[in-house]
Amino acid sequence: MNELIKQIKDPVLSIQNLSVSYNKGKYAVSDVSAGIKKNRVTAIMGPSGCGKSTLLRAINRMHDLYPNIETIGQIFLNGEDTSTMSNIMLRRKIGMVFQHPNPFPTMSIYDNVIAGYKLNGIRMKKAERDEIVEKSLKDVVLWDEVKDSLTKKGTFLSGGQQQRLCIARALAFRPDVVLLDEPTSALDPVATKKVEELLIELKKQYTIILVTHNMSQAARISDYSMFMYLGELVEYGKTKNMFINPVDKRTEEYLTGKFS
Repeated sequence: MNELIKQIKDPVLSIQNLSVSYNKGKYAVSDVSAGIKKNRVTAIMGPSGCGKSTLLRAINRMHDLYPNIETIGQIFLNGEDTSTMSNIMLRRKIGMVFQHPNPFPTMSIYDNVIAGYKLNGIRMKKAERDEIVEKSLKDVVLWDEVKDSLTKKGTFLSGGQQQRLCIARALAFRPDVVLLDEPTSALDPVATKKVEELLIELKKQYTIILVTHNMSQAARISDYSMFMYLGELVEYGKTKNMFINPVDKRTEEYLTGKFS
């Protein structure tokens, strides 16, 4: 599996022998190693319960919130061991977007974007705040739709707009990596298409890791794909190669619908 690190030259994120256990001795993710290429979309695919979301959440140490979850192995961001970073610093550098749009319901659109700064007690001049809000909303192609409604609640928006607002919130700190856990599964096809187009555009500035059940989505927008099964990283490589000529029989069976 270390070959999966070596094949990506100068990875922005290096995952080394990562295992995650919810119950002692039983691993939801088992000995995963991979290098993630900068400014690319990497999809994590696999059937339900295979460890996709567990792997994603381990990357920005969300499991630290739960003392019963054991994580072993190392993750390096630009060569720095993420276990040595504070949670606050790590989550500035690695943003997270969840499956269901979750703008803070009591906050305005404006305040949702800069919520991370407020929650971390970071004070800025109004001009600085305004610049971050405008840049982040423009990054997700939402500015023109909401620039006259910034004081309205985030829940005023449609589902697709809410998810783009959540992505803007993750981008406000200008992270190195953005993690997305099935970000379009709760959206209609039109909103899904907008988010997919957005992710293709965002990879010019950010490295994106996307968990998806949707194989067609992975084929459409990802540059690299991981296939996971029963907690193991079975196959990892360029998406086009994996879909045309999978190396492992389990990958082939998954991609051809023989199991899901």
